[in-house]
Amino acid sequence: MANFTVVYDACLFYPAPLRDLMIRLAQTRRFRARWTERIRQEWIGALLRQRSELDPQSIARTAQLIDRAVPDCLVTGYESLIDDLDLPDPDDRHVLAAAIRAGAQCIVTLNLKDFPQAALGDFDIFARHPDDFVLDLADLEPGVLIVAAKQQRASLHNPPLTPDAFVACLRRQGLTGVAALLEDHIDLI
Repeated sequence: MANFTVVYDACLFYPAPLRDLMIRLAQTRRFRARWTERIRQEWIGALLRQRSELDPQSIARTAQLIDRAVPDCLVTGYESLIDDLDLPDPDDRHVLAAAIRAGAQCIVTLNLKDFPQAALGDFDIFARHPDDFVLDLADLEPGVLIVAAKQQRASLHNPPLTPDAFVACLRRQGLTGVAALLEDHIDLI
């Protein structure tokens, strides 16, 4: 397993297409993805607030499957660090605390403004948007992204997506650079 450790912020777990890609990439073991029970509860709560018609037990099962899909993903023992941290949104301190406890180099988040480098630098941690993080990974090993995207698209049955529709879906998730890269390899996904 790779030594590069990242903490996934709650925003990566909802919506599902982004979550699916990020979990598939974590399964490649090119890096070590971590999160906490609190991050899990945060994304589940956000999902259920947005989609009240969803069954909470079904979502809990999905969360368990995600945790099983990425061995040793849960960070524990970070709580005592929270109060001493300073971030623009105090509710995000638990994410930084988890990153510190996990020895992570990076927090992958859609909310970069909530994790300014001035607050992270003392801990040798940086924040990265998932589009940039995935592009960095693809830059090091292009096949990893293509294989993960192909597997993700192949798993979609209700409804199935054409390669173009799949790429458009990723673009809507904010992965514009990833979508552009995959468009260049559309015949492979």
